[in-house]
Amino acid sequence: MLQLPLVVTAQVDLVLLLVSLLSLWTRLSHLSYPNAVVFDEVYYGQFVSLYMKRVFFIDDSGPPLGHMILALGAYLGGFDGNFVWNRIGAEYPSSVSVWSLRLLPALCGALCVPLVYLLTLELKFSHLSALGAALLLLLENSLIVQSRFMLLESVLIFFVLLAFFCYLRFHNAPNSWFRYSWLLLSGASCAAAVGVKYMGVFSYLLLLGVASLHTWSLIGDRTVSHLSVYVQCVCRVVCLLVVPVLLYVFWFYVHLSVLNRSGPHDQLMSSAFQASLEGGLSRITQGQPLEVAYGSQVTLRSSASQPIPCWLHSHKANYPIRYENGRGSSHQQQVTCYPFKDVNNWWIIKDPGRQELVVSSPPRPVRHGDVIQLVHGMTSRFLNSHDVAAPMSPHAQEVSGYIDFNVSMPAQNLWKVDISNREVESESWKTILSEVRLVHVNTSAVLRLSGVSLPDWGFRQLEVVADKLFKVHSSSLDWTVEEHRYGTSQEQKEREAELHSPTHIDVDRKISFWAKFLELQWKMLTVKQEDSEHKYSSSPLEWVTMETNIAYWLHSSTNAQIHLIGNPVSWSVANLSLLAYQLLAAVYLLRRRRGYKDLPDAVWCQFVCLGCVCVGGWLVNFLPFFLMEKTLFLYHYLPALCYLYLLSPALLEHTHTHLLSSVTHRRALCVCVAAMLLSVFLSYRTFCPLTYGSPELSANQLQGLKWRDSWDILYRRR
Repeated sequence: MLQLPLVVTAQVDLVLLLVSLLSLWTRLSHLSYPNAVVFDEVYYGQFVSLYMKRVFFIDDSGPPLGHMILALGAYLGGFDGNFVWNRIGAEYPSSVSVWSLRLLPALCGALCVPLVYLLTLELKFSHLSALGAALLLLLENSLIVQSRFMLLESVLIFFVLLAFFCYLRFHNAPNSWFRYSWLLLSGASCAAAVGVKYMGVFSYLLLLGVASLHTWSLIGDRTVSHLSVYVQCVCRVVCLLVVPVLLYVFWFYVHLSVLNRSGPHDQLMSSAFQASLEGGLSRITQGQPLEVAYGSQVTLRSSASQPIPCWLHSHKANYPIRYENGRGSSHQQQVTCYPFKDVNNWWIIKDPGRQELVVSSPPRPVRHGDVIQLVHGMTSRFLNSHDVAAPMSPHAQEVSGYIDFNVSMPAQNLWKVDISNREVESESWKTILSEVRLVHVNTSAVLRLSGVSLPDWGFRQLEVVADKLFKVHSSSLDWTVEEHRYGTSQEQKEREAELHSPTHIDVDRKISFWAKFLELQWKMLTVKQEDSEHKYSSSPLEWVTMETNIAYWLHSSTNAQIHLIGNPVSWSVANLSLLAYQLLAAVYLLRRRRGYKDLPDAVWCQFVCLGCVCVGGWLVNFLPFFLMEKTLFLYHYLPALCYLYLLSPALLEHTHTHLLSSVTHRRALCVCVAAMLLSVFLSYRTFCPLTYGSPELSANQLQGLKWRDSWDILYRRR
């Protein structure tokens, strides 16, 4: 029977509550200021608008979850996507809820502070150390700036910290089935971190490494039964490997389900992918015949995505008799690859044994292994190749539209159809779906896009060659029928008119989610936007000493401005802590090698765990940038910096507890720590005008904030 009264007992960590409230205040107060586009908001805002309009796009900087989170904030604020993101500093109209656009990144940034507090406790350090780590994050100007705008670093840091906190909570919890909910949440957080930015992969791999060491220790524990070890290992694999992979795929499923309309990035995708989107190519290809037949009129799109997508093309212009380097050509009609829709992209599939250029009734489909001829629709020239060097790629054969000049150069215009993605040997050539290689019968060379631009005589179009060398990317060998209709006109004049007025036959074609997912993954990893040098770009070595800053926003008429500048005092403390830990670890290891155990085993394990998480986290989030060929900015260092803020208070506690035995020394350390925290706060207050953009400072005051000559602080003299 229910007993009355009902009593609920709760424990509240007031320190945690206080730092959480302060964090929310520093990140969320006056969030709508400035009411203008700030730095990379001009970049991410474009994708948010595309989400609102459900228009497909590719962002090579990372997976879609981060964009979806930003779009969710915009959606909650009623944003309709009708804003032109073309200029930093552009004023937001009154119809745009700036607060909602920036809300979710700010919330993630605010939650990082209590997460660091809890994470320090899970590393088995005291509440004082946890408070110290939280204060360092709370008063870090660069983290505040990055959190207060529609940017993704704060979201990435939140999920990474959440993943490590949940895993350590699982590891430290008493043995019960409930603790696996923490492991499951850790795996989900890892998937979210990777889903926001690919840099999250490195923290995920670090967490997997720590989990692997713990699992290896579990396997060696003879007090645990074989069945229990097996079950625990399976649970860890499911939570930390299977669940993250499934969630990662799920982010893309949502992304592709929402973005179902044609957009500016369609050209990067295959014809099949484009045809699955509403509008764009689907409007052209809807209802096209599925099977390519003899007499079909087709456009052939190169499957290569670099340098740009293009279509097999010819026009009434011949190759020069001699090139600039003195080499001769066939002087036959040029065949190129043209990156625009054009009537000269149309070709007719011809049966070499017949003269007809129309589709018979019933149509005779072209199959894998068939030999065909390709006739250019507008000029009636046959696609030809021969033992003449290509204009820009002399190791390959020239491809031309054959002209009979009554010289000893007979036509060689037979091509074998090789369907590279066929499922059966007798498979028919299908519109959009089939990837075809055209093999020259006489020379066994394969028609391919070289990617080299022709000179002015070739109108700067792209070179097409026939190449016997297969040491090239396979996509440059494949061609896809994109536009297709059944030809009905035998006469040239009638056919030219027909080429401008395609007919349609209703045929339903769909591409599976997995095919779209794999293609999108490949494009994101291989298709890179052209990187250009930026005024505020920097190198990783400049981040450590904060040699650089970034001007995020400048008022159009006053000295009010916002800069990404870190707290110089806490930045220095982080660097000193990193150096001190490495020196101390080296001393401990050398002494342990000589047989001296300065620390009890439990304390040594705690010290090693601290290094694995904090120093390891700094390394995996910093060193990869040295290998990246992309434009880098100071904000790329922020995830690595957070690990050092975890390290600093914990290392001070270790020093106080295990290295200093004298009461006087311990008191001196406490005084130094108090002075350091006061300096951190004063430094934070000093740079607040550049963090929040208010109050406005005079030119002399701004000049006084230029603590390093390399900083670029802007000001107007009056």
